[in-house]
Amino acid sequence: MFAVFSRSGQIFSGTLEDLGQVEPIAALARSRRLARFDSRFSPSSDPSASSPTFNTKAAAIGQGQDALHRDALAAYTQAKPPGTQRQPLTRVADIMSLRVLSVSDAMTLEAAWAVLDSHALGQAPVLDPEGHLVGLLLRSDLMAPDRLPSAQAHPLVWKAHLLQRVADAMLSPVPAVAPQTDIRRLAQVLLDTGLPGLPVVDDEARLVGFAGRSDILRAVIADPPLDLWT
Repeated sequence: MFAVFSRSGQIFSGTLEDLGQVEPIAALARSRRLARFDSRFSPSSDPSASSPTFNTKAAAIGQGQDALHRDALAAYTQAKPPGTQRQPLTRVADIMSLRVLSVSDAMTLEAAWAVLDSHALGQAPVLDPEGHLVGLLLRSDLMAPDRLPSAQAHPLVWKAHLLQRVADAMLSPVPAVAPQTDIRRLAQVLLDTGLPGLPVVDDEARLVGFAGRSDILRAVIADPPLDLWT
């Protein structure tokens, strides 16, 4: 389940399929979608793809990697304490970060940047004075050339820029995800929108976590029971 929040409150709640029909999110996906690989780099047009030697070597490498993966998983299984039963990870709640650093929509960009920098974060959910989710502040957006004054701009211009409110620079409306949502559906939204992660909200629309690409990758690396295919 996904939701969309803006300055006026929650404006959508529904499935992944319906989320793509919400115009602000569709526009976000269009503007941020990752570029596809050029067709001339596809295996079918690679001159080496027709070489039997190349195909044989590639197959041998793939088989070797599969064997390594099986051996690693077997070693992991044998190393588990007797009697333990680990369940596959399937929900956003299984991987999300519970300690979420948020910023206020009334903060200046200078203050918000200091918060992101001091915690080495690339983004932060934005809350209004009542604690409601209203946006997402992205470090990459703050650094976009078309948003910054020119290098030759007067210091007062830079000062005015830094004194802008977060509300004027945040991404809003912003999609959010429910804790019980399938991880693969979260991954699909991140791919479609190009966002680094989504705020996680409960049934009362309260911010309870943040789930991003790094959380998914961390689970893949550290937790072999991650269930991606069933």
